[in-house]
Amino acid sequence: MSENSLPTPTPKVNPETKPFWDATAEGKLLLKRCNQCQTVIWYPRFLCPACASTDTLWFEASGEGVVYSYTVTRRGQGHYWQAAPYVLAYVELAEGPRVLTNIVDCVPESVAIGQKVEAVFHDTGEGSALVRFRPA
Repeated sequence: MSENSLPTPTPKVNPETKPFWDATAEGKLLLKRCNQCQTVIWYPRFLCPACASTDTLWFEASGEGVVYSYTVTRRGQGHYWQAAPYVLAYVELAEGPRVLTNIVDCVPESVAIGQKVEAVFHDTGEGSALVRFRPA
């Protein structure tokens, strides 16, 4: 599947997630870590979901992970209606959290649970990029 096969809809950016989306435009994956309990937080937010602390800091993630679960979507909807088939997957990041994303730059049937993947950034044209993953 080529980079241009999937649409790149512009995300809704708010002050809480702006640093994350700004970093994606530079090809960087930022995550937050709670300074109280050390939980790595996904999706970026102000409050730690584990301990409710507001003492969190951004850090640059490795962009490495493994496929935790996936499905090959053969009938797209919405922005994705003409993109099928494509892979929708949960990727477990090296830092711990699991993110819902797409696996790109591969034949959909070649994806496997446990497969190593790396982050790629697909420009939305609006100052941000969507984080997707490709086989490493």
